[in-house]
Amino acid sequence: MLGPDETPAESWREQTWDAFTASVLTEAGIPEGRPILVAVDGRGGGGKTTLAEQLLRRVPGSAIVHTDDVAWWHSRFGWSDLMADGILKPLHAGEAVHYRPPAWEERGRDGHIEVPAGCPVVFVEGVGASRKDLAEYFDVAVWVQSDFVEAERRGITRDIRLHGHDEEVAKREWDEWMAEEIPFLSEDRPWERAAFLVLGTGDGAPGTVSTSKRA
Repeated sequence: MLGPDETPAESWREQTWDAFTASVLTEAGIPEGRPILVAVDGRGGGGKTTLAEQLLRRVPGSAIVHTDDVAWWHSRFGWSDLMADGILKPLHAGEAVHYRPPAWEERGRDGHIEVPAGCPVVFVEGVGASRKDLAEYFDVAVWVQSDFVEAERRGITRDIRLHGHDEEVAKREWDEWMAEEIPFLSEDRPWERAAFLVLGTGDGAPGTVSTSKRA
């Protein structure tokens, strides 16, 4: 079962991860003087981070930026200005990224979001990565299509493991997130702008990924 308002892929095919990575990079083209920018979007718990990490392994010197790091203690979905000014505009100018979002300073979080100069590809991963008001910055977008119920199960299990919540707290926080994610995605409809759909909660053959390409 897909999430609210989402349209299914017309057909799926199994590819190796290497072949899929090559397809994404070919679709993106070769921008001059800056890295290729790839948005990896999808619903919570759907497999976006796993996909981005698989792509990262196959592109030497590439980097991942997580939307959750930009949005941390700022807003679940009201962070597009921070992403544009702190991450995407410097990358488009061919510059390194050394960005400390405002909430990191306010709450004493250590470090910065870093992307070195000369990075060939940057994968921006997270719910809303390819949102309408950032779409112009990306060379290609991927939507991770997931089963709605399975994504919830995986997301809650992940949050229990990572944050030490009990199941009741994890479910409550998941529901609070979904109260904002569902209307945001239903209005923004990022799956319609994606060049590729990837099946995020399927069980394909080892070393392969199920994909669909938009016409």
